[in-house]
Amino acid sequence: MSEKVTVGDYLLDRLAEAGIEHLFGVPGDYNLQFLDHVIDHPQIAWVGCANELNAAYAADGYARCRRAGALLTTFGVGELSAINGTAGSYAEYVPVIHVVGAPPLSSQQRGEWLHHSLGDGDFGHFARMAQEVTVAQAHLTVENAPAEIDRVISTVLHERRPGYLLLPSDVAAAPLAARPLPLAPRQAACSPQAVAAFAAAADALLSRAGSVAVLADFLADRFGVGEALNQWLAGCGLPHSTLLLGKSVLNEQNPGFIGTYAGAASDEQVRRTLEGADVVITIGVKFTDTITAGFSHQLPPEKTLALHPFDAQAGTQRFSQVPMAGALAALQQVVAAHLPRWRCGPVTPPLLPPSDSGRLDQPAFWQAMQAFLRPGDILLAEQGTACFGAAALTLPEGCRMLVQPLWGSIGYTLPAAFGAQIAQQDRRVVLLIGDGSAQLTIQELGSMIRDGLKPLIFILNNQGYTVERAIHGPRQRYNDIAQWYWTQLPQALGCGDDQVLALRAADPVQLHAALDQVADAGKLALVEVMLPKMDLPDLLQAVTQAIEQRNAGKSASSA
Repeated sequence: MSEKVTVGDYLLDRLAEAGIEHLFGVPGDYNLQFLDHVIDHPQIAWVGCANELNAAYAADGYARCRRAGALLTTFGVGELSAINGTAGSYAEYVPVIHVVGAPPLSSQQRGEWLHHSLGDGDFGHFARMAQEVTVAQAHLTVENAPAEIDRVISTVLHERRPGYLLLPSDVAAAPLAARPLPLAPRQAACSPQAVAAFAAAADALLSRAGSVAVLADFLADRFGVGEALNQWLAGCGLPHSTLLLGKSVLNEQNPGFIGTYAGAASDEQVRRTLEGADVVITIGVKFTDTITAGFSHQLPPEKTLALHPFDAQAGTQRFSQVPMAGALAALQQVVAAHLPRWRCGPVTPPLLPPSDSGRLDQPAFWQAMQAFLRPGDILLAEQGTACFGAAALTLPEGCRMLVQPLWGSIGYTLPAAFGAQIAQQDRRVVLLIGDGSAQLTIQELGSMIRDGLKPLIFILNNQGYTVERAIHGPRQRYNDIAQWYWTQLPQALGCGDDQVLALRAADPVQLHAALDQVADAGKLALVEVMLPKMDLPDLLQAVTQAIEQRNAGKSASSA
């Protein structure tokens, strides 16, 4: 092997082995020499972003569409700008590897007062902060680099959460003897005895059930059982649903798909099917406040079979060392024995609210989007009216939806759309984002233009923070924002007239005309959609009421 292999090269090889082909980030003096190796690497391309927070969001969107993602920042100022994005990846189980270019190890050991530090000689402040939002961390030295790089990346891929690598500039440049051998994948602990015990407990619970339903969520996707789950549900016909956080993990064109579940805010058929079933099988589910309309779900543990990433439950019994894939395989055999007793006919997902006002409002917009989406699209819906309106859509087959309703950092989806389009350049990316959210991260539109990407961006202009108005202060000035000329932004950020379609729709006729223009335009499109200031999707109305009650110190039950 070449004697010129460095620690930095070793790290890049490991990232490539993890399925990462692009490294997002912002250059800084502590990572510049390492960046030369990134530029020269045969498998990894550098993707510069407008700022570090956007880079973290972009890496997150990339990782949701691939096996993992990675970002590179500089020490201190850069990594702290990115930590909000890393926290979102941690909350929602997205495997992103954050590489931080740090001052030389020799300077750290001398405790020098360097720029981007706190000027106290302690270079561990920010790594300690990162411990709270990453599953594995390492401060790399020449001696520990190969083992620590392998440990962190293996843990990230295993637990599907972010990792942190502090890479001093002199360590990155230090030579190693050879490039790495293949990284052995880390296997989840699996006890055959525990799997058998879970299957027996599941059989006992199902033997008493006259009806069964399935509820899947985002962890089914993160831990790789989505394909097997869809094949099983297509064959067995059990009624099934998802929560908003995991919307698109199931094929919504399956005859057994009943719609999106949101607790008491669900369509009545969806709620009755799930909450009225004798047993509910939950796969990769986490019940959070916004996706359950304030924890209004009625799915008691004693009638639930729950599959988690590394363990499973049957009623109130918990079985450790039962990974999700193994639990699902065992459960399929148990269900097959009981399936003939259960009625499993085709169902029709709930229809969208009708649009009969004659104006461009929320119902009219979502009716138009339902017709606009295509199989294989990647749909990103920003927290707020976009996210909770999209919950009512019935997605085409193969359409992937990216949302962030747990972490809920506004502005996330625009850079995440950049990352998703880089990850899947042959798919149509459709972004729905409110005007308030877009103002936080719109700079990344310039990166999309620079790299020749062609997403379809819909700015939902309802003159400010409508979701916040619905929670509290509908007429308070803190929910107002500056009114921008949105259709002029692509040109200001570097797009020529022949490279973009920038349109504005203020009524249904203009919206349908705009959709027809951008659908197959083969160029970047930005459509400003004018919507009423206080118009809310039905689900968001229920969610904001629940949030307001809880923020006032009241639970839904005490209100």
